[in-house]
Amino acid sequence: MPSASRFRFFPPSWLVLWSAVALFAIFQHGPMPLYSTRTLAVAWEMWDQNQFLVPQINGHPYSHKVPLLFWLIHAGWAASGVNDVWPRLLQVLIGATWLAAAAALARRVFALRPTVARLTPWFLVALAYSFLFGLQIMYEVLLAATVALALCALAGRPRWGWFALAVGAGLMTKGPVMLLHVAFPFLLGPWWSEHARADRRGWYRRGGLALAGAIAILLAWALPAGYAGGEVYRHELFFLQTAGRVVDSFDHARPLWWYLPMLAVLLFPWIGWPRLWRAAFTFTRPIGDGERFLISWLVPAFLVFCLVSGKQVYYLLPLLPAAAMGLACLLARQQARAAGSGRRWGAWPLALAALVFAVLLALLPVWLASGHLHSHWLHDAARLSPWFAVGFAALGLLLLVPGEGDGELQRIAGVSLFAVALAHALFARALFHNFDLDPAAAMLGRAQREQREIANVGQYEGQFHYQARLRGHIDEIRIDQVIGWAQAHPRGLVVRYPAKLDPRAQRYALLIQPFRSRWLEIWSAPTLAAVEAGRTPSEPGQRTARYPPDYWRYGDPVERDGEQ
Repeated sequence: MPSASRFRFFPPSWLVLWSAVALFAIFQHGPMPLYSTRTLAVAWEMWDQNQFLVPQINGHPYSHKVPLLFWLIHAGWAASGVNDVWPRLLQVLIGATWLAAAAALARRVFALRPTVARLTPWFLVALAYSFLFGLQIMYEVLLAATVALALCALAGRPRWGWFALAVGAGLMTKGPVMLLHVAFPFLLGPWWSEHARADRRGWYRRGGLALAGAIAILLAWALPAGYAGGEVYRHELFFLQTAGRVVDSFDHARPLWWYLPMLAVLLFPWIGWPRLWRAAFTFTRPIGDGERFLISWLVPAFLVFCLVSGKQVYYLLPLLPAAAMGLACLLARQQARAAGSGRRWGAWPLALAALVFAVLLALLPVWLASGHLHSHWLHDAARLSPWFAVGFAALGLLLLVPGEGDGELQRIAGVSLFAVALAHALFARALFHNFDLDPAAAMLGRAQREQREIANVGQYEGQFHYQARLRGHIDEIRIDQVIGWAQAHPRGLVVRYPAKLDPRAQRYALLIQPFRSRWLEIWSAPTLAAVEAGRTPSEPGQRTARYPPDYWRYGDPVERDGEQ
């Protein structure tokens, strides 16, 4: 009979399930603006300019991010050429690494409580927000993976060399914020680690050297990059991008309490599982070193993020393994008390939510026919919603199957994964045309090959550079600068994003397509200048106006609700 050791390298079922669903979901549509398109634009410009030291966007140094993720994209492109497949596969690989590192961290922190370590990955893979955000080609999942790897090296018997490398990788992913995630578990080590208690001076001396080594990794890139990027880039890199978000944020400023309601978003679906609420309310036993580790990691970091001016939900992504371990602790203790007497149908609130959502999807076309729906998002979704209602109804019924113990947990996790993938598929099939920049990118790419200049009304976020394979820069102008820019660039094109479609655009624009909650128009510069000046253009300009299928069916397409 083969020994069990032969199978120890076979991936665990939760990792196989998550990877399969993630691979299915991430290839459902193209890059999402503005997150994925901006990341790919920076990677493309560095690649195209053969400039791998200083990140570039729209022809200028890009100080907002450090380059590790871009380098990983370049590594795949070096082997297979510039393509759309590798960045997506890379994102799935990074997500799988994060989950595996979190599971390893749980095994090290709760080495004497294997139930907690066994349950933790199931809690983590089911989180809907982290799964959906992980489909974006962004930095947070890579940062989360480096945080988990660093703390894995810190827990148990510390491995300071690996700790330094992991922290250095995190610094090279998103800069000094990495230190926030690892500083408190390190500083509070004697409270939760027996190794730190046994040798406090050695813990802080070796840990301090490891952190110094990690910072040296960052400086080994940052100092030459700052010198090569110029004075403005150095100032933004070394001061503005960190301090500017901490004290008085120039981007994503939120009130102090903003993260508190976002916890329900981050912890869905577990926030709706009554069994966990019962476990939380009956928590009586004293805490051990494992719980102290979670407190030293989760609580101070969360409080600091609340104090920081700039806030986004995904900033908390690296903290989710701590939350998953905390939930696993609650459930493990509840199981020990219940001793197999778990309640049946414990997932009924989640089942009810899935069934109600299925009913709403099924009724959406009926409401559409009644003329009471005015949101273009609901109009778009109604075309396919009845088919997806069947899937959500089936998942809701599956949650009503009686169960207890690990089986109920795994069923909820599996249903959550499939439900999120199903919702994402509905978005990809019915709504993604509001984000699909391929038509505009194709026109701009042709224009640049014809050596025609391009201007963007408003701030340009790099959304066209990768998909159009643009070289050089796009001018950023205000709408009141169109006439002057057109005089200087008579063959140029202008891109603008009006909330309402001017009827003249349907006759004179070169391309019209929906973009988020607005319209995207591409104009010949002289034509748009004539329109802005109140003159009638000499000839119609529209050649390739594009609208999604059946878009005019819902009434006046000029009206689109919402803001950009």
